[in-house]
Amino acid sequence: MTIHPIRLTGLVIGVPQSFEYMDKMQERVVRFVKKHSGISEETFKDLMFAKGNLTRDIGTNVIGADAVKYGLIDEVGGVGSAMKKLNEMIAANKESDENGGLLQ
Repeated sequence: MTIHPIRLTGLVIGVPQSFEYMDKMQERVVRFVKKHSGISEETFKDLMFAKGNLTRDIGTNVIGADAVKYGLIDEVGGVGSAMKKLNEMIAANKESDENGGLLQ
């Protein structure tokens, strides 16, 4: 996966309001990723803004085991392992419902 900051089309930001709007969009992305993964905000921003790791100016590439290490994903696998995990989660949720409680 590639982690990069929000970019414009190359036009110059002419007014402070444009920069503030872009900054707010960036913060929304950071909050979303932080909420839905195990990565810290600091680590995510470090990866996002790392200049030495930019690949053709598109961002930092994070693959497989590194994505797990950073907490971006839970594990590496394909569609088959994802479907197996989903079925396990559905079965566990059904079992919990039958016992009067819901899984979080």
